[in-house]
Amino acid sequence: MKWWTALGLDLLVVLVFATIGRLSHAEGADPVGIGLTAWPFVVALVGTTVALLGMKRPTEQFLNGVIVWAGTLGFGMWIRANAGDGVQPSFVVVAGVFLAITMLGWRLLARRRL
Repeated sequence: MKWWTALGLDLLVVLVFATIGRLSHAEGADPVGIGLTAWPFVVALVGTTVALLGMKRPTEQFLNGVIVWAGTLGFGMWIRANAGDGVQPSFVVVAGVFLAITMLGWRLLARRRL
């Protein structure tokens, strides 16, 4: 699998997460709103992916996926907090669980198919 495929799948996960979150809070699923919710995590995801690529670590592998997940969650929450948005503990837990299941889940499924 190419790195851009892994990045695309992870971006899809982040956008689904933002969409579900907005819908669960009756905020609507308009593209601008989803973008405003997702951008800190997208920036964190891209940054973490670029860092792994710079270290020549394949981002589609499960163990490196753990780094992608942790970077997306940790840096995404940090960016979100510094942008003045909420990072309540319950939100961090829900985001962490959802992103772990989906980001690591597709990697496990892909590994089983190989």
